[in-house]
Amino acid sequence: MRNIKIFSVATVLLMTAGAIFVSCKKSYDSKLDVNSDLGNSSVVQVFVATVNAARNYVYVNGSPVNGGNLLATGGVFPSGNDGFSVPDGLKSFLVVDTQATRTPVTTQLPLAFAANMQVNKKYTIFLYDTITSPKQKTVETNIVVPADTSARIRFANFVYNPTAIPAVDVFSYNRNANIFTNMNVTDVSNFIPYPSRLTTDTLYIRETGTLTNIIKVSIGAGVFTEKRSYTLVYRGSQRGTRTVSLFSTR
Repeated sequence: MRNIKIFSVATVLLMTAGAIFVSCKKSYDSKLDVNSDLGNSSVVQVFVATVNAARNYVYVNGSPVNGGNLLATGGVFPSGNDGFSVPDGLKSFLVVDTQATRTPVTTQLPLAFAANMQVNKKYTIFLYDTITSPKQKTVETNIVVPADTSARIRFANFVYNPTAIPAVDVFSYNRNANIFTNMNVTDVSNFIPYPSRLTTDTLYIRETGTLTNIIKVSIGAGVFTEKRSYTLVYRGSQRGTRTVSLFSTR
């Protein structure tokens, strides 16, 4: 069992500048704007749960998104509360590894997919699995600003295993109850209210229907800001190191 303390939004960004090797030369200059105002477009965040990812670069319709911020496992782009603006309609996405010397063991295979972006909506793209078999799941991020002082939290299960594994529950010590139940791999829950002014809480990730703790997550005071929304991601390798990441979605 791992004991993980979260004191701030967990993001892992590998800050570097480098050349991008896809099918043609790309320029950082055309990267999409970071924006929290939906306007006439959609807003997107990308989270990397892919095991052993180190140099992810994201393109939308051939335009680079994350500038010189190369994304590693546990990374989110953009960090903080915003997203990058994507015009509505069917868009092509490409996630590539920027390593110049490509080797099967250390270089992530390219991941290409399409997503229909709808105007005035926000999305989260979860990248997951492994660098030899990268996958993605795009979900709508339904932001509702609470009328009271609470925050909102959702849970995403992107732990990796080559074969099927049991679903998990998330138990809150303060509530003395499960706050998320029967979450299978690649499941992303809806947002639920969560107190922003709590002193502390402890969350336990357990196999569904059991009292055996897989990971203990200690939540400190000041982690959650009122009226904001957060995503808690269970990730890593079922056969190796498992962990959690917490990031602000708004």
